[in-house]
Amino acid sequence: MRLFEIRDLRVDVPGRRLIDGLTLDLPRGGVTALIGHNGSGKSTLLKTLARQVRAEGTLRFEGRPLADWRARDYARRLAYLPQTPPPAEGMTVRELVALGRYPWHGALGRFGAADHAAVARALAECGVEALAGRLVDTLSGGERQRAWLAMMVAQEAGTLLLDEPISALDIAHQVEVLELVRRMCRGGGRSAVIVLHEVNLAARFCDHVVALKGGRLVLEGAPGALMAPEVLRQVYGIGMEILTRPGGGSVAVPA
Repeated sequence: MRLFEIRDLRVDVPGRRLIDGLTLDLPRGGVTALIGHNGSGKSTLLKTLARQVRAEGTLRFEGRPLADWRARDYARRLAYLPQTPPPAEGMTVRELVALGRYPWHGALGRFGAADHAAVARALAECGVEALAGRLVDTLSGGERQRAWLAMMVAQEAGTLLLDEPISALDIAHQVEVLELVRRMCRGGGRSAVIVLHEVNLAARFCDHVVALKGGRLVLEGAPGALMAPEVLRQVYGIGMEILTRPGGGSVAVPA
């Protein structure tokens, strides 16, 4: 089954069309990267999948039209992390992760044994058990992102939508977070759709790539199809050279 089926999708704001007649299918399982230059429509597409913006066209999730999903049922199947997460002032990591249980018990529901177990599993999977009592505000950027990912794991959603989760991190923490997302999908049977700017990281850590430009589809396919000078010029508008790494794989650099 396809994860998302998108047909003639259009998203408009006053005076501008952000997504222009987009048609594609996003595969279920693994990590799909949305790439392209600023303003290409990546984040708009992700927000549309998360039902954060209004759109025209046909959009199905797990075979059902998006409009047919009740809000709570959708939250139980899909978790969304925006580029700038909301403030977590005065909140510990454990308390943040526990917020992921909201779709299962609601604002007034009791936090039961199943909820505690889900939080414990999420803390362990994302490697933040030792940080559970720390305030979120005191964490490094990489630690904070792993805490937010743990909240998504506690939500027990099978699909993760991540909007530029590595944009404010140094390269070491970028790799750490992307490795975690890949493990979460391959080891946990989840699917992820992730907005990325860095083409080399997309090629290294993702199973599928969707390239957008001006709200239109440029490329969809395996990461290897992306690593070609003519394709990268079409996506980014500049010349790129492809280098072969000694251990295998390719790296794109400006020509």
